[in-house]
Amino acid sequence: MAAEPDQNEIEQLRLRERIAKLKDVPLLGKVRVSGDLARLERDIERIAAEPTADEVWHSVDLARHPDRPYTLDYVERMCDDFIELRGDRTFTDDRAIVAGLARFRGRTVALIGHQKGRDLQERQDRSFGMPLPAGYRKAMRVMELADRHAFPVISLVDTPGAYPGVVAEQHGQGGWIARCQLEMMRLGIPTVACVIGEGGSGGAVAIAVADRVLMQENAIYSVISPEGCAAILWRDASEAKKAAAAFKPDARHCLDLGVIDAIVPEPEGGAHEDPDAAAGLLADGLDAALSDAAEGDVDTRRAARRLRFRQMGVFTG
Repeated sequence: MAAEPDQNEIEQLRLRERIAKLKDVPLLGKVRVSGDLARLERDIERIAAEPTADEVWHSVDLARHPDRPYTLDYVERMCDDFIELRGDRTFTDDRAIVAGLARFRGRTVALIGHQKGRDLQERQDRSFGMPLPAGYRKAMRVMELADRHAFPVISLVDTPGAYPGVVAEQHGQGGWIARCQLEMMRLGIPTVACVIGEGGSGGAVAIAVADRVLMQENAIYSVISPEGCAAILWRDASEAKKAAAAFKPDARHCLDLGVIDAIVPEPEGGAHEDPDAAAGLLADGLDAALSDAAEGDVDTRRAARRLRFRQMGVFTG
């Protein structure tokens, strides 16, 4: 049975049909037709260079790889010291978020990140890296501490999304995600975020409203999971690969869209193949981004951050 063509192949076929029709147009419209042909041929070249559905899905697989380094794996390799701060000073300690102060390449920084857990027991304890409201309150607490003492903030994003249970909604999940975003928007200190695995929906962006946003080469960043998108569009979560090919959550497309500022390379085969090398590459990227974000005064930094996120999703003709 022949394989079903992917979206890129379908689009190329459609454009080639249009080119064939244009070539039959009488010479009276020669100039305009020549311009249209050149434009369509450029479109075909662009689409041919696009990653295939299989390539996009490969990024999804690598972003979710069970051996991929998590936040604490990188902290251990990148930081000379790390003091974890627990609790939200209101209710409890959400272990899906780790936060504290670290020494990173000669700087004292506040470091915040998602932590999924390795074995089943730890994954349950950490809610599979999906924070509840207490997690965002803890993150905000550390952000406020950093702002008070002029420590830059580094956040490492790796979550399927915010915790979707009833208890999270009862404690105001959506409101606390919004407050966490607002807190990051108001910070006067330099901030850098990097998606190191899955960057899922509000659970990710809550700690990613930063001056510079990076993505590791095989990470993904999207408003919904491929399975969730497929369940909505086709009422079938097994169509996740098709959904991923449609909304393209991989780093290359996020960079093209302007959602991120740079892609952090990974060792061949993915970060899980050589966590030490992956940590070195990530540290280099974070260090450069922090230096870049530190330029300018506080008011300029806040204004640029606000403008950056307000412009996302706005298209002008």
